[in-house]
Amino acid sequence: MTLALPREVILTETESGVVLLNEKDGRFWRLNGSGATALRLLLEGRTAREAAEQLTAAGPQFLERAIADVRGLVDALKAAGLLVAR
Repeated sequence: MTLALPREVILTETESGVVLLNEKDGRFWRLNGSGATALRLLLEGRTAREAAEQLTAAGPQFLERAIADVRGLVDALKAAGLLVAR
């Protein structure tokens, strides 16, 4: 499954992560550095597990938690209309 931002969603880099703005409804989400990194990896075509592995490279004992967190991020962004499967 490839993930993408819908046409109406704009991603803007910030000092601490990214902001996603849905121009259609005016709602926005702010992601911290870890969330931003996970989103970038997912948009590059990586799986949730691959994104989590990269996020936990320094501490692999947290891999299962990171996988659950990345999957939760995907679910939340999809539910908010900020991420779609293609």
